[in-house]
Amino acid sequence: MNKNQSKLLISDIAVFALFSIIAFAAPFKMNAVFWISYAFGVVAIIAQIYILKSAFDGDESATSRFYGFPIARMGIMYLITQVILSIIFMAVAALVPVWIPVIIYAIIFVLALLGLIAADTVRDEIVRQDVKHVNSTACMDALRSIVYPLASQVEDAESKKLLSDLADSFRYSDPVSSDSIKDIEAELENQVSELQSAVMQEMTDEIKKICKKVNVTLTERNRLCKLGKRK
Repeated sequence: MNKNQSKLLISDIAVFALFSIIAFAAPFKMNAVFWISYAFGVVAIIAQIYILKSAFDGDESATSRFYGFPIARMGIMYLITQVILSIIFMAVAALVPVWIPVIIYAIIFVLALLGLIAADTVRDEIVRQDVKHVNSTACMDALRSIVYPLASQVEDAESKKLLSDLADSFRYSDPVSSDSIKDIEAELENQVSELQSAVMQEMTDEIKKICKKVNVTLTERNRLCKLGKRK
């Protein structure tokens, strides 16, 4: 059990203890309304362990944790609403029929459940889209990380200028990949690898030649990207 889980458990125990003290210390009439109200209050308290665990455990990404807050907030709102209503109905247990609190508690429970499911579904979809976006830009991100520093690794002025211009071309290229351009991106990866090797070996003529080749391939990739978005 980690530190946050320990705090959660302690907080839940404290709320349960306070709720129970109010329920049994106050002069409430202990009839069916009282016990039903107490039971629904306890369920709401215990449910917080699962709700808050679902909100912040599992996926460790910042996005997942950020969108876990609406789930946690909804769980706490359910807890507060249920506990307050439970105490109110326990206080007037001798005056109200059983069916009134039962229906109200059931409605609150169902609304809270639907809200939690919706919030969790939205969180999962946002995380999925975030992962998809990261994966779709991985190829260009990797190529940029190779191309950007190449200009600083050569002494020849013309080669430095060509590599600097090539870095700008990559910077302003569409970062998103797709299945339709995976072949040309594979070709681009091979060419960039050749260029990196030529820079490391200080092969000035090869650098100039490969730079032009990479530019042609990158231009064609960008053209295919634009065509894909029009479909």
